[in-house]
Amino acid sequence: MNNFYGYVRVSSLDQNIERQLVELLKWGVLEKNIYCDKLSGKDFNRPQYQKLKKRLKEGDVLVIKSIDRLGRNYEDIQKEWREIVKIKKADIVIIDMPILDTRTNKDLIGTLISDIVLQLLSYVAQAERENIKQRQAEGIAIAKAQGKHLGRFPSPLPDEFYPVYEKWKQREYTLRTASNALGITVSQFRTMIKKHQNNRKEDLT
Repeated sequence: MNNFYGYVRVSSLDQNIERQLVELLKWGVLEKNIYCDKLSGKDFNRPQYQKLKKRLKEGDVLVIKSIDRLGRNYEDIQKEWREIVKIKKADIVIIDMPILDTRTNKDLIGTLISDIVLQLLSYVAQAERENIKQRQAEGIAIAKAQGKHLGRFPSPLPDEFYPVYEKWKQREYTLRTASNALGITVSQFRTMIKKHQNNRKEDLT
């Protein structure tokens, strides 16, 4: 007997899966056969997806609301698609994109159409990623040209640092003694020293 399985994905724990669930239930997938991950779609290392994939066998149908719920990386999507359809010989249905329904047009033309659509989606996604990177780079360049601070502003040194630093500077404290007095590691104390010295240089300029 062939089974229908559903897959739901959201990117974080606080996002709502209800809309996707409703669509899958309306389509006819049983709730017990719906798998859900609350993880990024950047790759396929998701526990529920991998569990679902292991259950798929020839003739089964995997139903997903939209292609981006399967994943964000379209090169990886194409690999997964081929494995499910051509190796496992299961079918995939994308509710929001009826052309991506492998139950229909199983001939060469139908397969070619699916491949073209996935290739097109891959191209669009890659182009968008490159556009985002370019816009970010342009924004950073403009901000630097305008003298704007980028990233986090450094937190101020704690008041207790200064007397300990002076004792270290006068060689009353070793690095270890000074670090212990502040309750931090030697490496952290070195970082504070460097930050303090840089701040003094800036004050003198």
